Amino acid sequence: MAFITYFLTRVDVLLFLSACFAIFIYWMNGSKKSKAKMPPGPTPLPLIGNLNMVDLKKPHQSLMKLSEKYGEVFTVHFGPKKVVVLAGYKAVKEALITRAEDFGERASSPLFDLTSNKHGIVFSNGEKWKSMRRFALSTLRDFGMGKKTMEAKIQDELVALIEQFKFHNGKPFDTHKIINYAVSNVISSIIFGKRFEYDDPTFQNLVRIVDENAKLAGTPKVMLKRNIIFQQLFSLYPVIGALFGLHKKVKQNIQDAKSFVLKCVKKRRLEYDANDIAGYIDAYFMKQKQESTKTETYFDEENLIYSVLDLFGAGTETTSTTIRWGILLMMKYPEIQTKIQDEIKKHLKPGQLPSVEVRKKMPYTDAVVHEIQRFANIVPMNLPHMPPTDVYFHGYCIPKGTEIIPFLTSVLFDKTQWKTPYDFNPNHFLDDNGKFVRHDAFMPFSAGKRACAGESLAKMELFLFFIGLLQAFTFHLPPGVSREDLNLKPGIGFILAPTPYMTCAKPNY
Repeated sequence: MAFITYFLTRVDVLLFLSACFAIFIYWMNGSKKSKAKMPPGPTPLPLIGNLNMVDLKKPHQSLMKLSEKYGEVFTVHFGPKKVVVLAGYKAVKEALITRAEDFGERASSPLFDLTSNKHGIVFSNGEKWKSMRRFALSTLRDFGMGKKTMEAKIQDELVALIEQFKFHNGKPFDTHKIINYAVSNVISSIIFGKRFEYDDPTFQNLVRIVDENAKLAGTPKVMLKRNIIFQQLFSLYPVIGALFGLHKKVKQNIQDAKSFVLKCVKKRRLEYDANDIAGYIDAYFMKQKQESTKTETYFDEENLIYSVLDLFGAGTETTSTTIRWGILLMMKYPEIQTKIQDEIKKHLKPGQLPSVEVRKKMPYTDAVVHEIQRFANIVPMNLPHMPPTDVYFHGYCIPKGTEIIPFLTSVLFDKTQWKTPYDFNPNHFLDDNGKFVRHDAFMPFSAGKRACAGESLAKMELFLFFIGLLQAFTFHLPPGVSREDLNLKPGIGFILAPTPYMTCAKPNY
């Protein structure tokens, strides 16, 4: 055992094993060359493919540069794995909407497979995915998604959030955790039939896990900070990565999250009353009973656990991250913040909670909320897709099972669709008369059949939380910090969150 331990801790031995494994995979891929014409792309190098051309901390920036050279459809090699990138609004729209069936499957990924086990709503495929998504959408609607009942829940949580902000008395603080708790409580009210107190340690831990995994899933620093050589191993060479335990932190996080959900499920099952369906879990129990006579059903315990985790994660991280981007941008552009507050004062009385109905009367504010989503670009790479059969697209053959990246960054920053794509510019969503205009290239939630199931909920939350906070507070820079000091470059992760910052929330009344 000591002999084995010695070799597993030797960097030179690990590098040799990694190289041998990579050569084997590369050789295997090369021995299965397809006669079909794959999309063009940079010539891959042995072992590393095109990793020499990709900044793994900011892969979306590297892919933008490659798209300028290779066009709307191109191939890039992440180590031994071939990936086809679809770039620009036209190509992404055609794939996800016009030809949704051709690109409708979710591609397999070592890290995402670890977090989902191919169950639930986001990472499943085939009839399982259709059943889970259909049930989730109908249940979300039943519990008020897009309706007045959901608006009231968000307003209640807004009141609690404002009180938390007031607690800091205008002094600098980090909004990260507080906003996460507020947004998480909205989806919790749907899933569990109740909200949690912000100081509930179990709730705090679940929110922390979701937040941490969102960062870990997209960073090259997956579980190993000191040696960058091993940081990419699990995603690029999963066998070696698993051998060295590079996935352990994500795995432990998922296990902890599952344990939390399991406890909630057991508790709800004991309290279950078919005449009083309080949330998604209760509705799932009812569905299980309805399906109990069928010989085949997808409504088992595993899909319940993972669908709850999918809803909780998707319903927390993206919305809370966007709100935090909004506050940062208001400090960066105080003139925009003032203009929004002028519009708020015109249509809302002091103390009156914002409502969805008032959105139509506030075109500038609506435009700013949309521009925050576009500019923040929080899911730059999208989730991976794959074709269930060989697909001919733009003159090229994309083999069945090939990982596809419908590249959202290239849509949200498409020079043919946006006047100033790299500037924060609310005028992207306003006409010459100052009226709000929709934009087809606005795809922060992706598009087509795999678009975010909670899109309408997220839109409602973003508007109500953002307007409510700007109605109650003016966000200022901490003492000694200038606008030029503010960093608009995102951190590293699957979700692009703003670099940690402090804000001063000074009450308006």
